[in-house]
Amino acid sequence: MQKADKEKVVRELASRLASADSLIVADYRGLTNAQLAKLRIELLKHGAKLTVVKNTLTRRAAEEAGTDALLAMLEGPTAIAFVEAEGNPVAVAKALSDAARETKILALRGGVLSGKTITDAEVETLAKLPPLDVLQAQLVGIIIAPLTQLLAVLNAPVQNLVGLIDARIKQLEEQGDTSGAVAPVVEAPAEEAVAEETAVEEAAADEPAPSEPAAAVAVEPEAEQVAEEAAAEATVEDEPTAEAEAGEPAAETSETSQEES
Repeated sequence: MQKADKEKVVRELASRLASADSLIVADYRGLTNAQLAKLRIELLKHGAKLTVVKNTLTRRAAEEAGTDALLAMLEGPTAIAFVEAEGNPVAVAKALSDAARETKILALRGGVLSGKTITDAEVETLAKLPPLDVLQAQLVGIIIAPLTQLLAVLNAPVQNLVGLIDARIKQLEEQGDTSGAVAPVVEAPAEEAVAEETAVEEAAADEPAPSEPAAAVAVEPEAEQVAEEAAAEATVEDEPTAEAEAGEPAAETSETSQEES
């Protein structure tokens, strides 16, 4: 390979290593071309591309990309599964782990997950995680569980109270005593009637007494007094008149007798 070609390969690898958010390094020594092709097809389904690299060029590319942690993984024949942005790292790790178990040749060395270096054991742990849809369902369950427990705690007192009331009513019915169930219905109207009567009495007490009857009562004694005084005056005035009437004939008689004499 010419020097210019090598430099081009190094630049391309450095760019892919720098931009890759997740990748897994494996030793493919002993795999046939058919097995490699089958593995590539399986990884493409999960958004990853398997690339066979040369360690010397990959070391230079890792140094340029600042991914020095990969240098320890570049020993022997090396294949790197670059997980694309829309890929599923869990599914990629599972596919590689299944291939290693089936072929008993492929060996996992480690990799990078979300910018963090992981070991071969951590890749195996990643492969054992449930699928993404199951993880999402579990996450939703974890979020909803506290809310469900809170609702249960809030509803428990009300449910317990209703249960106690029902049990008490049932006990009274079995004993033939239904007053406990009827009492609240009977007492409520009685209390309302008492409250209405009390309100009527208070309203009557607050109303001012009518003024017309009092004035009439005050006028009647004054009218009687005025009538009595008028009667007394009339009596006094009538008495001298009678005496005068009685004296006038006597005077006329005396004058008549004097004329006749």
